[in-house]
Amino acid sequence: MISFNDFQKIELKIGTIIHAEKIDGSDKLLKLSVDFCEEKPRQVVSGVAKTFSLPEKLINKQFVFVTNLEPRVIFGLESQAMILASVKKKKNGAEEIILIKPIKKSSPGAVLH
Repeated sequence: MISFNDFQKIELKIGTIIHAEKIDGSDKLLKLSVDFCEEKPRQVVSGVAKTFSLPEKLINKQFVFVTNLEPRVIFGLESQAMILASVKKKKNGAEEIILIKPIKKSSPGAVLH
């Protein structure tokens, strides 16, 4: 359990993916460029490639991200946010990643309350 004050420290924002590509040498990672209406897009490394084998289908889509985590190096690339997702087990035992997105289009960088 965390306190409400700790929860308030988490910064959740809507981001628009403007570029997505597979990372050479990894079968599960994608490199995303995400617009949060900041000076420049952020690079996000995410383990969603098995579900999204055609990364270009993510372009211009909006999802929810945690944007105030310390940057982390993943597979040699700095990740500057974390996309939120759930995992669904399929009947064959495989996992499907479900990305969390707004119901309606929002402004990039919009803060969730």
